[in-house]
Amino acid sequence: MASLQVFDWNKKEVGQVDASASVFEAELRKDILHTVVRWQLACKRQGTHRAKTRGDVRGGGKKPFKQKGTGNARQGSTRSPINEGGGVIFGPKPRDYSYNVPKKVRKTALKSALSYLNSEGRLLVVKSIESDGKTKSFNNQMKSMGLSKAFVVDEKKNDMVSRATKNMSSFKYADVGSVNVYELLKFDNLVITEAAVKALEVRLQA
Repeated sequence: MASLQVFDWNKKEVGQVDASASVFEAELRKDILHTVVRWQLACKRQGTHRAKTRGDVRGGGKKPFKQKGTGNARQGSTRSPINEGGGVIFGPKPRDYSYNVPKKVRKTALKSALSYLNSEGRLLVVKSIESDGKTKSFNNQMKSMGLSKAFVVDEKKNDMVSRATKNMSSFKYADVGSVNVYELLKFDNLVITEAAVKALEVRLQA
């Protein structure tokens, strides 16, 4: 069993919470973290890129020059890939980059990421998260705790906190169900509520 310190918004310790060692003190698996982050980024790709082939490029209906007698290789279109302004050979086409990663691997990666942040002293457990919905107020609140870039997690999403962080790039707010490896590693710190710690344990041990 792991024991995590609980702080208030003045960063004063107000207690401790018992957490599962299998979730917050797991082995660091860089290979699995790499696998899951690559999977997440691949699934985010739109795959809408497309180049025009010779059949898509406008023009080219007229034969450039007569078939014989010029000494040049015969050509039937000015939009041939060998000409400037022509089509693209084997260019990119729309495709789906997503693929599947086993659920067990994803859970292992989440445990590894959480344990890594905990071991580095970058996991901060707070009693609760409240906001008046103002971005400036929330930013000042985070700065007063010595945080400049953090992933903020609560058991359930709070509309006021969500509104305050909506346009912020330094802070990302999410509920337990949206916690993922990429964003855990992207931000410098993880700020998580006491209730979210228990909810994460349930999610990762189910």
